[in-house]
Amino acid sequence: VLAMSRLTFRILDVIYALGLGLLLSPFILAVALFVLLREGPPVFYGSERMHDPVRSFTLWKFRTMRPTERDGGVTGGDKAARITSTGAWLRRTRLDELPQIWNVLIGQMSLVGPRPVTEPELAMYGHHKSAYLSVRPGVTGMWQVHGRMSGCYKNRVQLDRGYLDAISLKSDIKLIGQTALSVIRMTGC
Repeated sequence: VLAMSRLTFRILDVIYALGLGLLLSPFILAVALFVLLREGPPVFYGSERMHDPVRSFTLWKFRTMRPTERDGGVTGGDKAARITSTGAWLRRTRLDELPQIWNVLIGQMSLVGPRPVTEPELAMYGHHKSAYLSVRPGVTGMWQVHGRMSGCYKNRVQLDRGYLDAISLKSDIKLIGQTALSVIRMTGC
């Protein structure tokens, strides 16, 4: 039954990601061009995230920060000071996350699931780590909709664990709807 559920969720992910990708491709191209013209290259930013204890993947976003010297740029400093005006708008509207449709299409992520984590963040899941790693991380999920305003990582782990304990197609559809409302209202950012 679990294998069938995973297959069903994967098929739906591919169908929805293809549909969204095709529907939003002109808009994604426009945002990419906007970032390029306003901020210069690179347009995309890749960050390593964990999928299982030994494997990571590159999560893609539109670039929202000035590069550091390490990245080939000239600006250092703390992260908040490096956010560009374009980047602040992309983050507020969550449009910076649109390139993750690619991560869904190639099977690294799901549309709905726990937020992708870095290797140091994975350690913060403690005894919940194996549950977290039992599913693909999601573009949206409980934390993305209900917990983004909370800086508390314990809250994030609890929201992800709650999602994992009650995972269903119905809850995923509900979270997708809540995400759409949150994006339109620019809340939960």
